[in-house]
Amino acid sequence: MASDLESPPPGDLSPQGATLPRLNPVTGEDIRAALKSGAADFLAHPVMSGFVGLFYTVFGLMFVWCLVWLGAIWMIIPAAVGFPLVAPFAAAGLYEMSRRRQRGEAFGWSDILGVMLRQRRREMGWMAFVTLFIFWVWMYQVRLWLALLLQNSSFSDFEGFLTIVFFSPQGWMFLAIGTCIGAFLSAVLFTVTVIAMPMLLDREVDFVSAMLVSIRVVRNNPVTMLTWAALITATMVVSLVPAFLGLIVTLPILGHTTWHLYQRAVPAS
Repeated sequence: MASDLESPPPGDLSPQGATLPRLNPVTGEDIRAALKSGAADFLAHPVMSGFVGLFYTVFGLMFVWCLVWLGAIWMIIPAAVGFPLVAPFAAAGLYEMSRRRQRGEAFGWSDILGVMLRQRRREMGWMAFVTLFIFWVWMYQVRLWLALLLQNSSFSDFEGFLTIVFFSPQGWMFLAIGTCIGAFLSAVLFTVTVIAMPMLLDREVDFVSAMLVSIRVVRNNPVTMLTWAALITATMVVSLVPAFLGLIVTLPILGHTTWHLYQRAVPAS
């Protein structure tokens, strides 16, 4: 009995013990090459790739319209800024298109849509929960700071809201705090998802292990990955300006590019 109690445990029983792969360094040249491949994937299937961006755009516009209809004018800007946080989950179909093109496999609408639907039964569903939770935190903290800093202000229309936010000391304080918190939440989400999302589509691995791999890639290549995060942020902001319509093109290209960057960071098993 004593010998059984003193015997060592049989191997590493942690969920990530047998699944964390070795990693390659990621450089600026990898980003350039991944962007080139991502653009090529988009141009090879512009309608199919653009459909993903169009779906995301229409959903975003409907979301904003609902806020206007509900009279929640103050939520339009934070919703528009925070909405791209859930974009990685919408890119599952884009990852699959890039993967099949790499393998030289033919595919159609049913193949890609089927893969996207199957993700709800795999670990990517948990990653969707992570992204939506962070989006919820973002929206809740915006409401909190609005109540604390702009509690005496009236938001009867969108123009009035913009005037208060951009032309009053309380509004400047609100923007400063919101920007800092938003940058932190975006950095956290980027770190845990940038590699995890394509990895969950590509391999049978639990979402915790995928997040750990993503964190390791960002930690090992901070300058390169920060550059990629800045490119994503700038592209998404510019895409939101023309009523979200820029996302029809930019979101698919970013999704395809993320797949190729993942392939360069995490060698094939």
